[in-house]
Amino acid sequence: MSDLQQINDEPVEETFISHLVELRDRIIRAGAAVVLVFIGLVYWAPEIFRLLAHPLIQNSPKDGKLIVTDVTGSFFVPMKVTMMVALVIALPVVLYQIWAFVAPGLYQHERKLVVPLVGSSYTLFLCGMAFAYFFVFPTIFHVMAHYNAPLGVEMTTDIDKYVGFILTMFLAFGATFEVPIIVVILVQMGFVTVKKLHQLRPYVIVGAFAISAVVTPPDVFSQLILAVPLGILYEVGIIAAGIIVGKDTIKAQEAQER
Repeated sequence: MSDLQQINDEPVEETFISHLVELRDRIIRAGAAVVLVFIGLVYWAPEIFRLLAHPLIQNSPKDGKLIVTDVTGSFFVPMKVTMMVALVIALPVVLYQIWAFVAPGLYQHERKLVVPLVGSSYTLFLCGMAFAYFFVFPTIFHVMAHYNAPLGVEMTTDIDKYVGFILTMFLAFGATFEVPIIVVILVQMGFVTVKKLHQLRPYVIVGAFAISAVVTPPDVFSQLILAVPLGILYEVGIIAAGIIVGKDTIKAQEAQER
């Protein structure tokens, strides 16, 4: 390799290393934020778990209860729940670290778009979790308790499996409430038009019921409480995309399709 090539290669290597160092620092800061929040909450881990278990206890029969089948479950499961809560609380800091790392590589108009989208995504994800906690969980547990009664089955749920179910539902409904953001991004980036979104509506409805059939319990009502919001949020995304993108851009996209 000639001296000229070495001179040209060195800035590239230094830039790559500097990006790795910055990425490491950003990951450390994001992880430190989660750990600090976790440390601040760990004393109340039992109370946090009881709060999470409240929908099940509230809608179970009088003899219904949670059990522990693992020797260390009574310790690690509340810790897992507390870590989840810490991650949700510290998520703005984590998102900021991601934003600060990728921002230098974005155009000015992209930076203006990312900030409101990230804020909206975080808010909608919290709304999805709140919807699951205050409406979905009580409904599902009440229905399940009703199914158990005629069978003469005693409702005793393992806390680890309960937390796994809760986390799955939180992720499912949190992701469901992100649908308007996803629709707006797809239209804004030109991957799909508003007209095409209207045409895809039947497929989205079928997909919503297919997803709900996999994620929720097998009864029809539980599937409806995920599929119906998913369809409604898809319509909200179409309306929001039409407002944000603007009529002129929509007409230009439709003209290109012709």
